[in-house]
Amino acid sequence: MFVSAAALLAAIGAPAYAQFSTALDTSQQTANEGKTSQQRIDQLDDQTAALLNDYRANLKQLEAARRYNESLERNIQGQQRAIDRVKVDIENVAGLQRAVTPLMEDMLARLGDIVEADVPFSIDERRERVTRLTEVMSDPDVTVAQRYRLIVEAYQIENEYGRTIGEYSGSIDDGGEQRAGEFLRVGRLALIFKTGDDSVLKIWDNAQRAWVDLPKSYLPDVRLGLRMAKEQTAPALLPVPVKAPTKAAQ
Repeated sequence: MFVSAAALLAAIGAPAYAQFSTALDTSQQTANEGKTSQQRIDQLDDQTAALLNDYRANLKQLEAARRYNESLERNIQGQQRAIDRVKVDIENVAGLQRAVTPLMEDMLARLGDIVEADVPFSIDERRERVTRLTEVMSDPDVTVAQRYRLIVEAYQIENEYGRTIGEYSGSIDDGGEQRAGEFLRVGRLALIFKTGDDSVLKIWDNAQRAWVDLPKSYLPDVRLGLRMAKEQTAPALLPVPVKAPTKAAQ
């Protein structure tokens, strides 16, 4: 004998049906909550993956910056070692004076080449230093020892640029238009320019020997770097956009 659904429900009775309906509602609510929880888990998983990718990208950028800076440091330190060897020779060999003069001229010429090929931070000041040294080399009132000391000091100043952060005001040629603003130098890794109203943000591309646009997402970091350079805030980790390092010329 078969019993219809209506008859079955009638047989179960109203209280039992209410309990059955409540159980169904509870089951549906539990399923919905489980679905919501899974969606939150998936969202957190996506966020975690994105953060991990950013972390890996930052590690690669840091490694590239480190290798590039080490390459430049090796090049300058090699020059410093050569200078130190010459200094010892000057102090111990009185007859070396005639040989030292052409060597100092070569060192001065190399210094000028470094300034012109380098990132053009404080370029007027650095060029003026080379010009003054060139004049000193032909000044009969300046001794060989004094000339050498001035050249060594110039190399030490250039070497120090690679380990410091600095800022200064100036202007750039932006497509034939002169724009005034602030420069941020981060070692020899980056030279960044921004206008006072933040409408223009650029970074020097030494491979192209030109200013290129820098994404505005770097603007907060540039502002922080400027405050650090002015000693208006404590030193902190400063993200800097850099290209992959290239092998330094020997």
